[in-house]
Amino acid sequence: MSALPKTGKNDHARKDELPSTLQRSDQKAQDTFAKTYDSAMESYDNDSSRAARTAFAALKHSYEKVGDHWEPKEERGPSDARAEEGVDSAKPTAGGVDANASKEHLYRRARELDIKGRSKMDKNELVEALQKANDAATRKAREG
Repeated sequence: MSALPKTGKNDHARKDELPSTLQRSDQKAQDTFAKTYDSAMESYDNDSSRAARTAFAALKHSYEKVGDHWEPKEERGPSDARAEEGVDSAKPTAGGVDANASKEHLYRRARELDIKGRSKMDKNELVEALQKANDAATRKAREG
């Protein structure tokens, strides 16, 4: 990710400066990421890696990754144990999956993504399967 501003003159995200998953997401998701990124770049002395982590953390508070894009979450809040603990957490990230959502919600997302064997999965298995399905959808979308 480059260090160019993610927000343009119109105060909206510059789509060509966003990660591909955000390019396929709604304007509010794009703006949330872009504005947080730009603010974090100022706060963290142009540390683009830290700014990107901060921007994704802000995005994950209101959005969850579904396939190759981001959709609004049913309830705002931390998406996983790592998000709850903050930047120094040693816990793994759920990669945009709303791991704090109900098992029923995760099951519905798994059904949307046509994940096989979902009816026999526990909550942790659903989170892992959703992560894999999201990663595969993103790879496929990037390949064109």
